[in-house]
Amino acid sequence: MIGLLVTGHANFGSGITSSVNLIAGEQEDYQYVDFLPTYSTEDLTAEMTKALEKLNNCEGIIIFTDLMGGTPFNVAAQLGRGNDRIRVLGGTNLPMLVEIVMSRKFMDDLDGLADSVVETGKEQVIKYEFKQVVQEDSEDGI
Repeated sequence: MIGLLVTGHANFGSGITSSVNLIAGEQEDYQYVDFLPTYSTEDLTAEMTKALEKLNNCEGIIIFTDLMGGTPFNVAAQLGRGNDRIRVLGGTNLPMLVEIVMSRKFMDDLDGLADSVVETGKEQVIKYEFKQVVQEDSEDGI
């Protein structure tokens, strides 16, 4: 199975994981790391390294981060550099995580899975248009 690591600023990892668990149940081969205000980059690197070690038996690992170019993303990219079993995604949203926890049980193509959830993330960001409904009077005045 593909392992998942979710990280981001403050309590992003634990917060979005709470939502995933509510929707899809507790996950195996799933870790999160929060980048707390008291952490240095070295602290974050150490915590992410521990989380990756817990996923070492997975066929591959996808690291989900909150912001492309932020410290969690940069640390993930550094840890994944040169490792063909790791992919790093930035801009994570809940639909991406819900899709991957449901589909990774049936799909073991690391790049295919990563590409698929990126598309889901894009598709699920919408602007809802409020349209005014004009109600016409009926013949009986109601």
